[in-house]
Amino acid sequence: TSVVRRHLRSAETKQDRNGIHTSTKTTDRKKIENTNNVKAPASALPTVLAHGMGDSCFNAGMQWITNHTSWLTNQYATCIPTGDNQHDDTFNGYFLSWDANIDAFASRVRADSNLSNGFSAIGFSQGNNVIRGYIAKYNDPPVDTFISINGVNAGIGAVPYCIPKADDASEYVLSNKFIAAVNADVDADTDADAPSPLQGKICNALMEIASGRAYSDFSQEHSFQANYWRDPRPEEKENFQAYSQLAKIGNEGLDQDPKLNENYAKTNKFVWVLATEDSLVWPPEGEWWGAPNPEDPFESILDMKETDWYTLDMFGLKTADLQRKNNFESFEGDHLRFEFDDYDVWIQTYLL
Repeated sequence: TSVVRRHLRSAETKQDRNGIHTSTKTTDRKKIENTNNVKAPASALPTVLAHGMGDSCFNAGMQWITNHTSWLTNQYATCIPTGDNQHDDTFNGYFLSWDANIDAFASRVRADSNLSNGFSAIGFSQGNNVIRGYIAKYNDPPVDTFISINGVNAGIGAVPYCIPKADDASEYVLSNKFIAAVNADVDADTDADAPSPLQGKICNALMEIASGRAYSDFSQEHSFQANYWRDPRPEEKENFQAYSQLAKIGNEGLDQDPKLNENYAKTNKFVWVLATEDSLVWPPEGEWWGAPNPEDPFESILDMKETDWYTLDMFGLKTADLQRKNNFESFEGDHLRFEFDDYDVWIQTYLL
């Protein structure tokens, strides 16, 4: 679905992230409100947007937010599709591999003369994988600033709406939000009763299917979602390294490519935006480059600086952090349920 919708929640609380940056604040929003009729000074660079799973650059919502971004920056902005029309663009978000999506994105970027001197990039959910992949494989013309909104950059370790059950590392359960959404007699804003055994079995089955199917040549070639599946169980690590495109992009696979680090270093600023109540991405801390602890994956989440990809600087994340390129933002709410006031502040803060 489109990212353009009116959201019920807002990000009013300040959260610190390693002293680097904080979440959107009310005072910042007031600055936007007081100047929203004044054209901003032109941004130094144009902006490219990448849509999420099930969406398309040809949808009215993505076209609206692209035009809104152009108005905010007083610069050229464009949504780059990976298909020639709405059907193909949406279809490719499911059944074209991540690698092929990256190549299609890069081809269209390079064909746009407005982007020849570099650009800023904003991704929504899965669209961040496309941008991150472009940075890793190409980054020419370079991405100057990358704003990742609820990106699954670190992968996903649970089927959407299924969450690991803390007291049983072998069991996944449907999230209360999903149960509430499909049962009219349950209030979505309150906790539902404990999931039934059937609900747990559904998630367990989906987990086994995802893990069993994702790590194969066929799935890696024909399923975008399989490409960033990261099974947190230690026994699946070898399969992840052998098959996963996520492993390849992050230099976590069987072979390492120093070019990925070189390309990553060409980007000057990264902004990682987390949804505090994300029920689609597990763990949500992955939006800030956290990860399940291999020693206890379903009960312990590592901070970014504790992960192997940071400590070993596998693709350049640590180097970027030491150069203070990383910035962390958050908003209270579920996946992509940010307020547009928040969005405006992110644009003003990082692109102007």
